[in-house]
Amino acid sequence: MATKTMEDLFLDGIKDIYYAERKIVAGLKKMIRGAEAPELKAAFDKHLQETEGQVERLVQVFELLGKPARGKTCPAIDGILEEGQEILEEFKDSPALDAGLLAAAQAVEHYEIARYGTLKSWAIQLGKTDVAKLLDQTLAEETKTDQALTQLAEAKVNPEGKTKAA
Repeated sequence: MATKTMEDLFLDGIKDIYYAERKIVAGLKKMIRGAEAPELKAAFDKHLQETEGQVERLVQVFELLGKPARGKTCPAIDGILEEGQEILEEFKDSPALDAGLLAAAQAVEHYEIARYGTLKSWAIQLGKTDVAKLLDQTLAEETKTDQALTQLAEAKVNPEGKTKAA
């Protein structure tokens, strides 16, 4: 059996995040339907559009690597998205629903930030600067989305979830 290399690990990570991004598209559609605050629906919709672009960017990464765009099951994102689905079901019609959905979305963002940061670093180490630039674009988008969600949580969603319940 051949020894696995950093190249193998990198490709494995790209397949993982490709799978994750495609699952996130489906998850965001559910969250848009489930969210109550118009601002939260808009934030999720904006990120859905970005995520669809990120999937296309990953297809470009596969092309640059000379590999077919193929995902690999990612149990981590499956679990995070399952938690979001549980919030949708368990907190439906609850004043805390939007706060829970926003928190679930941030869990997704934090996973993506960690994954893209690592993949970008590995791409640089492997001399794949063109790939690193594409990954950095997505990393910047994910970071910006996380910051926007934090602002929305602190300014509107969390206070409204709390005050409605009181």
